[in-house]
Amino acid sequence: MNTAAPNANHIAERYIDAWNETDAARRLALLEAHWTDDARYVDPVMQGSGRDQISALIAGVHQRYPGFRFKLKGAADAHGDHLRFSWTLGPSGAEDLVEGTDFVALEGGKLRAVTGFLDKVPVGA
Repeated sequence: MNTAAPNANHIAERYIDAWNETDAARRLALLEAHWTDDARYVDPVMQGSGRDQISALIAGVHQRYPGFRFKLKGAADAHGDHLRFSWTLGPSGAEDLVEGTDFVALEGGKLRAVTGFLDKVPVGA
């Protein structure tokens, strides 16, 4: 059952935009617009606190997987100040290789804490 607030997909799409942004200045602007100052990100392979560290994590993904793009998978689901959504990552125009689900705590409509889970990761990724 999707009880998503009208802005759940918008928030998830802005999150994906930040992860797809390869230009550091534009990425930081997205993080400033949509993440709290003290935002935290954690998944099974990396973690960071604050926009600068989160931007550096995203830059690391682009360095490791050049040309790969994130896409929202399905619709975001919201409950109060919490969101969950799934995403895919793969080379542009090819099959997605990685899939995940993120759980988000919001504060004032901005992302405050993200806990990511990797649902599908190829061997050696």
